[in-house]
Amino acid sequence: MNLVNTCKALLKDAVSASFDLYKVMIPVIIIVKLLQELDLIQYLAVPLKPIMSIAGLPAEMGLVWATSIIVNLYSGLIVYISMVPTMDPLSVAQITTLTTMMLFAHSLPVECKVAQKCGVSMTGQIVVRMVSAFLIGFLMNLVFTKTGIFAEQSKILWEPQLPEAGILPWALNEANNLVYLFFIILTLFAIMRLLTYYGITEKLNHLLKPVLQAIGIGKDAATLTVLGLSLGITYGGGLIIHEVKSDKLSKRDVFASLTLMGLAHALIEDTLLMMLLGAHTSGTLWTRLIFAIIFVAIMMRFYSNEPAKAVQGTD
Repeated sequence: MNLVNTCKALLKDAVSASFDLYKVMIPVIIIVKLLQELDLIQYLAVPLKPIMSIAGLPAEMGLVWATSIIVNLYSGLIVYISMVPTMDPLSVAQITTLTTMMLFAHSLPVECKVAQKCGVSMTGQIVVRMVSAFLIGFLMNLVFTKTGIFAEQSKILWEPQLPEAGILPWALNEANNLVYLFFIILTLFAIMRLLTYYGITEKLNHLLKPVLQAIGIGKDAATLTVLGLSLGITYGGGLIIHEVKSDKLSKRDVFASLTLMGLAHALIEDTLLMMLLGAHTSGTLWTRLIFAIIFVAIMMRFYSNEPAKAVQGTD
């Protein structure tokens, strides 16, 4: 009977969390599709051209980044690969810089809307991620230029299969992704219950306490933050929405956790994806993670006396 009740509770929590995400994601997904169909994303790339120069990248890479920002990493990857035959090859340093910037700022309409649903400012999260991407691009270009490392030509290890054209294939693919999202959320809730039941959550919190305290994240958000860093902000956000409704997390912890997730999430999956374009893990994994920790730690010190302004989601 206890097992049945536990399964019912898990299913109820997963359905509730998934429904909250669907209400946020579905309208944004449709709007992004409209932008693609009307070929408007190319105009969003125009303001990014000066940033490409500062990051030591060709101006046309602004379209690759703009596509990643508005749609997702896979779409940006496809745009990049389609451009390769018509441009000079990028060096490993350049593709590492570009992909690291993409990892900091991608899928912003969906991911920042999820953050807003958790109670933080959507505009604030967009600004944080764009500023971080700009800073990391500038710093990486500076280091690579001064040291001369990774100057060799990059090599693409994999070319993705282009999706089928048409509204129906797109709709079916998005519906499949939403169903997949539900089962991921359900699995995560089950993992959370098991971790708590066997005392692993408490041990994990104790292990991560020094690092998280230095950043400004309380122990109640530790496990959720780790899951978000490992799997992605959409999945981690689904768990946080549930916890926020239960009043188990402080607004400060929500802000710090989501900001860290925004800058460094899906560390394994996204890092491997960028390696397929020839990027080096020194940038896409280690530089991204270290920069994110330092950036959030500084932000939390800055907002330490005014946490309400940092977390309010009024936009």
